[in-house]
Amino acid sequence: MKVGNKVVLVTGAGSGIGRELTLHLLSKGAHVAGVDLNAKALEETVRLASAHRAQLATFVTNIVDRAAVEALPAEILARFGSIDCIINNAGIIQPFMKVSELDFSVIERVLNVNLFGTLFVIKAFLPHLMQRPQAHIVNVSSMGGFIPVPGQTIYGASKAAVKLLSEGLGSELIRTNVRVTVVFPGAVATNILTNLGVGAPYMNASKGKAKAMAPSNAAKIIVRGIERDAFQVFVGRDAMIMDKLYRLNPTFAARAIAKKMSGLLPA
Repeated sequence: MKVGNKVVLVTGAGSGIGRELTLHLLSKGAHVAGVDLNAKALEETVRLASAHRAQLATFVTNIVDRAAVEALPAEILARFGSIDCIINNAGIIQPFMKVSELDFSVIERVLNVNLFGTLFVIKAFLPHLMQRPQAHIVNVSSMGGFIPVPGQTIYGASKAAVKLLSEGLGSELIRTNVRVTVVFPGAVATNILTNLGVGAPYMNASKGKAKAMAPSNAAKIIVRGIERDAFQVFVGRDAMIMDKLYRLNPTFAARAIAKKMSGLLPA
């Protein structure tokens, strides 16, 4: 689906990949409904999008609030008149801790945002997407959604659920006008870690541990995938390589990641 002149919902539009998706879509002629919990972050996105201000509308919404999400389609339809694509980008990671050390409040928050928030958006917007000549659903999973990362087990479980949700939904919609894309970012230089007050040296480009991809480049790859109606999109060589390695030898790949992460977790 070509994004020019289409109406696209982007969650997590206030920062990182979500902000860059918003800016890139606007530059390609799309109309964007940007959603984020952080009002100030959305204001900064609006400032950066000043050249395309007429194409952008923002909505301060908590995607974990099902009633608030269910009210969004009417607000966006009132502003733009249609909805052609949703990009479920909003997500959070967990502190780098073992499952045995995580409080249930943290576990519930990660699952609520990453899985149920994505599901709420899909359920709220799918009836409207079904009415369009062409429509698209994009769900952002993670490299951690197909390969185990110690210290991010609950995050990985939530993103693995997003992977299977996307793939199952794609199969259910195969005879409709709605296409589904699932995205697997590798190391991308966003502020998701800073926002949680945790560190991840293997993802920190400034420390030379890994060359994290710029969010602007990640956004371009994702939009290119939408326009190709790609079923899966891997963002970064690390995601592509680990996908192939895990398919070939899951035991070796899992142990390699565990070894890489061994210095981040207490014994």
